[in-house]
Amino acid sequence: MDRFLYKKEIIIDDSGWGDLILGVVIGALKLPERRYMERRIPISSFQPPHFQNKRYLEDAVKIAEELVKVMKPDDETVFKICSGYVLSSIRKYLRNQGFTVEEIEVTGELQEMVERSFANWCKEVGIEFERLNGKRSFNTFLEWVAEKPHLREKLVKTGWKSWNQRWRERAYNMRP
Repeated sequence: MDRFLYKKEIIIDDSGWGDLILGVVIGALKLPERRYMERRIPISSFQPPHFQNKRYLEDAVKIAEELVKVMKPDDETVFKICSGYVLSSIRKYLRNQGFTVEEIEVTGELQEMVERSFANWCKEVGIEFERLNGKRSFNTFLEWVAEKPHLREKLVKTGWKSWNQRWRERAYNMRP
């Protein structure tokens, strides 16, 4: 049983991957010290031409490199990383560095911290708290973009095919 209970863990999660706007927040929690670190993959990595080149995966590796420097994991440290695609390059990088990596579903404290960080990023760009309060959804963000599409499109993941094929026109034609 004790082989599953590690004395040293770093848990990594992300938020924002499936959201229409902004980039992605990656957060890490080191246990037992409870040290938290977060970084952002910028929106530009989800816009042409960078999205097609998967720049976000390179950005994630840079975050992993910084995480290793800051959190100083040793041979006994186990990385427990969310199974999300945006974190796949982090899992690969850490394994190549010789670390033990487990793919998990992140719940609880770290998930809440990373989600809160993404919500704070949304507030920084002007999305009212009331709009986010329990309603973070694709349509919520689409409606927000549609209020001022000429200004807010720069905050959209425009690399998504669906943005150009469907949602962009809808955002520009919506009546707030």
